[in-house]
Parts: sequence; structure tokens; C-alpha cells
Amino acid sequence: MRILLIHQVFVSPDEPGGTRHYELSRYLAQAGHHVTILASQVTYLTGARSVERPQLATKEETRDGISVWRCFTYAALHRSFAHRVAAFFSFMLSSFLVGLRVREVDLVWGTSPPIFQGLSALALARVKRVPFLFEVRDLWPTFAIDLGVLRSPLLIALSRGLEKFLYRAADQIIVNSPGFLPHLRACGVPDSKIGVVANGVDAAKFDPANRGEALRREWGLEDKFVALYAGAHGLANDLGVVLDAARILDGESNIAFVLVGDGKEKVNLIRRAQAAALTNVHFVAAQPKERMPQVLAAADVCIAILKNIPMFTTTYPNKVFDYMAAGRPTVLAIDGVIRQVIEQSDGGVFVPPGNPRALADAVRAYSQDRSLCQRHAQNARAFVVEHFARDKQARELERIVTQMTLKSAYPSSVCSI
Repeated sequence: MRILLIHQVFVSPDEPGGTRHYELSRYLAQAGHHVTILASQVTYLTGARSVERPQLATKEETRDGISVWRCFTYAALHRSFAHRVAAFFSFMLSSFLVGLRVREVDLVWGTSPPIFQGLSALALARVKRVPFLFEVRDLWPTFAIDLGVLRSPLLIALSRGLEKFLYRAADQIIVNSPGFLPHLRACGVPDSKIGVVANGVDAAKFDPANRGEALRREWGLEDKFVALYAGAHGLANDLGVVLDAARILDGESNIAFVLVGDGKEKVNLIRRAQAAALTNVHFVAAQPKERMPQVLAAADVCIAILKNIPMFTTTYPNKVFDYMAAGRPTVLAIDGVIRQVIEQSDGGVFVPPGNPRALADAVRAYSQDRSLCQRHAQNARAFVVEHFARDKQARELERIVTQMTLKSAYPSSVCSI
């Protein structure tokens, strides 16, 4: 089978960010399928360009059987909402034009967010007369509305209309969290049209026995109890609460907080930590995904946090599964379906979102009870290996796309490149 994936924020292992689509595509390639990915020339997390001079498309070296084309994208990292929309639309257009040149496609796979690339994927699927698989990775625009990023009544109405249009137009929909199912049902999507390919992890990449001594020395934290957050530093991530928790624990010299990553709010967070003279907070640059096993090994516990808005209770954050695979307990400041995972696994502790005192108390409790820390770490690793292994999820994806092509009323298409 020949699959075309449209994914603006696709991440290779040598880039920072989640590698869900790389890992799923690698499995499909190993199973004998051919996967071509149209991605952005601009890294979403850091804003770095993959090419010296912008051009319509550049082809990366084929890796693990996956072909990646980097398409022109307007560079607008962390700028205004209008600039970001311009970036999304530029990729929507460039990916469509490049996609027209990809030949022998049996299925087009589009993923959201950004939701606009769903239109590119749909258009390419219709032009090539092949099925359209639409993947929902968060409930945009609802998340943007709840965060206050999207305020205009006209834009909200248009965005909701686009969302429902794509749901209707898709031949099949997959979601990465079961928490999204009620929303899709409320939008009129029948259960027969929805599959779940949950977020998860390639646990073999992580060694829970690794203690990350080299990084601890690099950070000057050899003798500290390290509470680590890894991921985006954006508005949704509520990392100000982590700084407030660090302030509460600032007098406890054995505890250190490490924040690894990048994002729109990072500069503000650094300024805030400096203004409060927090000596127990350390900021580390975003790391390539292939280095994350070493980064997480340097932690004693890991923190997962999002703003306290209702829609975030529906999410399965990638980072939590990485934490679990690394054999580290999670201090979870996110309610909902991911809380169920942590509590079922007995692999961490839930604290109310937006509550720095509860977060500080949980970190302190782990630092004072290493046997609890070890037990939760072992439980987390065993649970994620059994229930959220990437190869199992990839097999489910393969089953879905195979069924789609067998049921398709469209003949295979052949275009030139």
C-alpha cells in the first residue's frame, strides 16, 4: 500500500518533539507499505528551518523506508495569531501542490492540528480518487476557544464549520485518545467511522535502570532530587504553576526542578524565575527525541501539566507515556482520561491542575519516600509496555488503512513527480 501523510509538524528522531508519526510510519514501512510524508520546512517547536533558502519542496534522505518532503512554510514561530494562521495556510497550499506530484497513492492521511492541512489532504484524496483518513490529535478549534486564543465569533463559526465538514468528508477518522469520542459523537460522527490509535511509546528505546549521571553532572545536579518537565513551554502548559511550586520548595536544597523544551512562554518563564530568584529551577534547551531517553533518565520524578480547562481532560499527552517507559513516576496535574491511566497503573500521583501547593507537596513526598518512588516507577513501566506499546498501535493503524483500501470505491491513482 502507498500512503501519503500530510503533517506540517512531523518530527524526525533528530528533532525535538513527539515522534508518533515517525514510529507508526516506520512500522508500516517495515510491514511492506510505502509511506511518503509532506512536512514543514520550519520546526514547530524551535522555529529552525531545515533548508538554507525557502523553496517549494526539498526531499530528505529516505530513512527507515519513509520518504519525507519538506514543503514551504511561512516562518512565524511564536508571533501573532495572524502570523501563525499565515504559516498554516502557506503549508496548506504548498503541501497540496507538492502532493499533486506524488505518484501511486492508495490512501491520503491527514492529521490535525493544524486543521487546515486536513483540507490539503482531503483535496489530494479527491484529486487522486483514493480514501481520505483524517486523524484528530486534539479537538481544534475547541481547545483554542477555551484557551482564549480564538475569540472572534466569525472565526469561531468558520472553524467549527471546517471541523464538521472534515468529519463528514473523511472516509475514516482516527483519534489518539478515547476522550475525544464524546465530542465526535456530538458532532454527528457515527462510531462505525471512528477508530482509536492511542498515543503511546516505543518502550524499547528507554532503559529504566539508567540514572542519567552524565546529564546530572552537566546540569550540576548530581546530588539533587530532580523533578523534570519535558515538552512545550506554551500557554496551554501552565508552567507558571511549576515555578510557583518551586518557590514553595525553594528552601529545600535537595530538590531541583528542570524544565526541558521550548515554546512561546519560555522567555517569560525564565524572566519570572529570575525575578523570583529561584535557585532550584533550571531551564534546558529543547532536545532531539532520540536524546530523550537520556534526559528522562536524569529525573527522579516527571511532571505533566496543562491548564485547568475542561477539554484538556480528554487528552493523552505523549510525554506521560515517555515518562512511564523511562520508569519514572508522574506527578500529573491533568484531570480526565490520562488520570485514569496513571491511577490504573499506580505509576504516579494526581494533583489538582492549577494548584502549586499540591504539586509541591507531591514532589516533596516522593523525595522523602524513595521506596514509593521506586514502586510507582516499576508499575508505570510495566503498565505502559502492556497497554500502550507503539507496535500494537501500529498494527491497529495498519488494520484500519488496509480495510479502508479494500472497501474503497476509488481505483488506485498514478501521478508523476
